[in-house]
Amino acid sequence: MSATLAAIGLGVPGRLDDISLSVHGGEVTAICGPNGAGKSTLLSCLAGLVTPEAGVVAMGTRPMRAIPARERGQCIGYLPQAPEIAWDVTVEVLASLGRLPWGDVGARTGKAAIDAAIATMDLAALRHRPVTRLSGGERARALMARVLATDPAWLLADEPLANLDIAHGLSLMRRLRDQARQGRGVVLVLHDLAMAMNYADRVIVLHRGRVAADGEAARALDIAVVREVWKCSARWLGEPGARALLVE
Repeated sequence: MSATLAAIGLGVPGRLDDISLSVHGGEVTAICGPNGAGKSTLLSCLAGLVTPEAGVVAMGTRPMRAIPARERGQCIGYLPQAPEIAWDVTVEVLASLGRLPWGDVGARTGKAAIDAAIATMDLAALRHRPVTRLSGGERARALMARVLATDPAWLLADEPLANLDIAHGLSLMRRLRDQARQGRGVVLVLHDLAMAMNYADRVIVLHRGRVAADGEAARALDIAVVREVWKCSARWLGEPGARALLVE
């Protein structure tokens, strides 16, 4: 698996301004910030889906633009903020789309990856159900199963908790941490600062297209940073690993 995804001097007019950073395999990295801070744009650049006007993105030592699309699809699993499902397929068929970059949907390796993804997202009982008959949270889990079925080195997700209830949100974050322990790089755009504080190894805070803070969650989401970037009065409650943010 590629050890790093690096952004070097990224510039996207009106969205990103001279961003340089590296994210690492084996870690959960959360990208946080107010609306319009550039979070989704940065994630899309790291996924190779947006070409910056300035700077480069590299996977390991290779510039992203030099990596063939199929190889990028094998290495990077990407979940957009508002994914669309064009056909009324079953959960199993949706998950199988994650194997398209590998071309092995009907082979043993493909079937094993699909089964593992469905099991990881606790969808075995729903695998033959059409996606139109799923709740919003179930559909979100099915879409994540499609990403996991790719068996990517990098798992990038934009607001993956948006349609999940508390229990499934906690479950997903724990499972994403498990993915990182297996060596994958997990990069998430999160609005829930408590989830970022409690589950991310590292937090990158963006503000107006620039990096406002970067480091371990407790430091990057220090209450002074929260107050300055989000412009609100707040304080952290609880113990490390079980923090809650009280906005006053």
